[in-house]
Amino acid sequence: MNIPRATVTKLVQELERHLGAKLLQRTTRQVSVTPEGAAYYERAVQLIFDLEEMDDAVVQSRAQPRGRIRVDIGSILANAIVLPALPEFRARYPELHVDVGVSDRPVDLIGEGVDCVIRGGDLPDTSLIARRLADLDWVTVASPVYLGARGEPMHPDELQARELSGIGRVRMAGHTIAGYFSSLSGRALPLEFNKDGQRIIVNSETVVAVNDSTAHITTLLSGVGIGQTFRFAAAPYIKSGRLREVLPDWTRPRHPMHLVYPSNQHLRAKLLAFAEWMVEVFARYDDRPQANRAV
Repeated sequence: MNIPRATVTKLVQELERHLGAKLLQRTTRQVSVTPEGAAYYERAVQLIFDLEEMDDAVVQSRAQPRGRIRVDIGSILANAIVLPALPEFRARYPELHVDVGVSDRPVDLIGEGVDCVIRGGDLPDTSLIARRLADLDWVTVASPVYLGARGEPMHPDELQARELSGIGRVRMAGHTIAGYFSSLSGRALPLEFNKDGQRIIVNSETVVAVNDSTAHITTLLSGVGIGQTFRFAAAPYIKSGRLREVLPDWTRPRHPMHLVYPSNQHLRAKLLAFAEWMVEVFARYDDRPQANRAV
């Protein structure tokens, strides 16, 4: 909100005096929410939402949605797809302002006040509404510098770790992995290869792993090792020669992307406008056959 922390402290203390109850429990090391504070917060959020719903009811009768929408998007999707297209959104909806949170970490939509997020993969939370945007192809790549030094693998098995006979140590079998690890679990995601009904999962120890998708591209460009990323993200670098595709005959299942939002927001004009625009934008990157895009 761009206000000093001391001002926030003063406002909270004044609110506590007004209510005659502690909303925050303060110690020298941390500040936590009291049960009364949590209940007050939840009720306040609902009241604010109801007020916004009143505004939206009027907005929907107008030609243009207005207000502010907070969205959260993964790094590579934001930098390569959404942010470059924002000028066209602003031209279409000049009264609708967008706050874009850029991070690969999972966010709490309700707790963090986020209107919607773009998420990939499985969606275990059935309380949320998900709208399919696209399915994205993967590609296995490495830099020419790396391949010039280490050679090009001809089979996924060459990426697996193996134990050296009689020594008991484990090392990479001729190649190293530049990996991506989950912010949620802290574990590196395995590489996956499919061909003619055969499926190979590579869980080799990664030499370098990052938890940001844009940083992962940078790591691959640096020549650290081999990795898998979205084809659309690697395509400009493959075209320029800064990355080379390896194991092209081996594929990985497409990665589904969804726009996800709480069920109590589905009628809001500003969210509807943003969702329809996201469908248009991601259609340009959708790797599904045309006949399957209605799914």
